[in-house]
Amino acid sequence: MPGSSATRRALVTNGHEVHVVPTADSLRFVGTTTWEAVSRNPVTTSVHDDVAQVRHVALGTSADLVVIAPATANTLAKMAAGIADDLLGVTLLATTAPVVVAPAMHTAMWEHAATQANIEVLRSRGVHVVGPADGPLTGGDSGPGRMVEPDEILAAALEAASSGAARAARPTDLAGRRVAVSTGGTREPIDPVRYLGNRSSGRQGAALAVAAADRGAEVVLVAAHVDDGVLDAATRHPRITVVRVSTTAELADAMTDAAASADVIAMVAAVADFRVAEVSHDKLRKEDGVPLLDLVPNPDVLAGLVAGRRPGQTVVGFAAETADSDEELLERGRRKRARKGVDLLIVNRVSWDAGFETPDNRVLILDAEDTVVADAEGTKREVADAVWDAVAVSR
Repeated sequence: MPGSSATRRALVTNGHEVHVVPTADSLRFVGTTTWEAVSRNPVTTSVHDDVAQVRHVALGTSADLVVIAPATANTLAKMAAGIADDLLGVTLLATTAPVVVAPAMHTAMWEHAATQANIEVLRSRGVHVVGPADGPLTGGDSGPGRMVEPDEILAAALEAASSGAARAARPTDLAGRRVAVSTGGTREPIDPVRYLGNRSSGRQGAALAVAAADRGAEVVLVAAHVDDGVLDAATRHPRITVVRVSTTAELADAMTDAAASADVIAMVAAVADFRVAEVSHDKLRKEDGVPLLDLVPNPDVLAGLVAGRRPGQTVVGFAAETADSDEELLERGRRKRARKGVDLLIVNRVSWDAGFETPDNRVLILDAEDTVVADAEGTKREVADAVWDAVAVSR
């Protein structure tokens, strides 16, 4: 890893073995002796060092994680193009480990179309980008382009290393299976500018789709409204097809189509239970008085999928409930599972600050006998893996 001595020191302090791969420019700011003192390892500066041991390749192949901090516009461009004219470039081409970059440059360089295109290329290849921050820059300017603080880089590095280790040990129990997942919140139009909707961010369904694809499944992800960035990992995954919808009726049609060839169906989307009986073609205005909305029920998408399922097809439902205790949550979940007839029901408690629009979740998983087969808590990806573990057991 080139660059920030504070980040290296933090990694070393946390017990990680660090090898520095400085670029020629970085050595103009910090000398080799300092890098060796900080990393507690010899520093290799050229592809011609230790040729007998193929040091320039061994650095990449032996790494569990590569961190580039700071990552200049030039470094990002060379990474995107696959240029290997120095030790860092060779290391990056030789590694299969997760790569984290912390961009640092002038705002104009960061916002340039070429840099943004390079960042998109790197993200599409799975590179983790942390920052840049918005703040004072060298020369008195201010704006996006400042390298984030070492603690933030450290957190991103540890998360990337953890996900990389998880990938290495990831099960492939869904290989050859087809999975249909819904996510996000449906929106029912009232007039051209208003709608009935909900607070779902779409994170849990997107995590479920990526987790299934990582375990070998071919996934169709039917996505209603989701927060910005939620679908990024799904759209980049080679085994996920994303279908965008808006209303409950559109989601029902798309899920019915996807379910026709699916081995597992997971209805995660927060579906609007009601829609207005008649959508206004014109904006409803204050001067016309308070409108009276005539609401009618939407179709029960999950019940329809259960009614139309093929023999051997597994249907997973999700229930977001408000409850004062686990006992009340379970009672509501069991009643819903019985009504829907699903093979597994994933029940989670929601409130103003839990369940929706948060990175974490806690769920209880009920099987067809209403037994709690798992109590999963953690990131939404960790919860997603717990759901697929339960699916594997139930099949």
